[in-house]
Amino acid sequence: MSDWLVWILLLAGVGVVVALLIASIKVLREWERGVILRLGRLQKVRGPGLTFIIPVVDRLYRVDLRVITLDVTQQRIITHDNVSVEVDAVVFYQIRDAAKSVVAVENFQKAAFFITQTTLRDVLGQSELDDLLARREVINQRLQVIIDKATEPWGIKIIAVEVRDVRLPETMQRAMARQAEAEREKRARVLLAEGEFMASERLTEAGAKISQQPVALQLRYLETLTEIAAEKNSTILFPVPIDILQGLTDLLNRRAN
Repeated sequence: MSDWLVWILLLAGVGVVVALLIASIKVLREWERGVILRLGRLQKVRGPGLTFIIPVVDRLYRVDLRVITLDVTQQRIITHDNVSVEVDAVVFYQIRDAAKSVVAVENFQKAAFFITQTTLRDVLGQSELDDLLARREVINQRLQVIIDKATEPWGIKIIAVEVRDVRLPETMQRAMARQAEAEREKRARVLLAEGEFMASERLTEAGAKISQQPVALQLRYLETLTEIAAEKNSTILFPVPIDILQGLTDLLNRRAN
């Protein structure tokens, strides 16, 4: 065998060794963990930092431990009171057990999406429209508990579930607008009636007090004449009660005597 062929084989061997050495070195970032399967058997979870694997024999799965946002696209749902609405939601979850997320489920992101979509349909389908609009926090909490229970065997923790948008049909929007307008008109009529009732009570009390003191009625009458005279420039004729004329006559007679 010639020398140049030996050198070629030697360089090839060195190259293979270097390639295997490079392939065996893995760097896991702070938020990553490495799940290693050696000949199909689960090994200890590695990371973060520098770790080594056996090329060809080991297979490394990188798992992100940061909070992940899962967007559940808009879908049509029929509520318990037979109202068709379009709802979309967002789920915040985090992997707490890296090994389970690889071994227990084939694709945890896809599985989390479908379990969220199914649970969203079930929970909202059992809720009425008024609850969906007014008690959304309660529904979000219920969704979180159910989804978290389903994803716990996969090593996934559901942090929060938020129903973002609820779109109603146009006919339902117009009906709700009419209902809100009728409710506002009802409150306005009730307030007006209460005001009239309170005013009538005050007038009744005032009449009772004036009836006990006839002089007060005369003074009120004269005060009204003064106010009208100050505002009007034209001549105004008012009927004068007989008791007022009688009082003036008595006053003039006393002065004459």
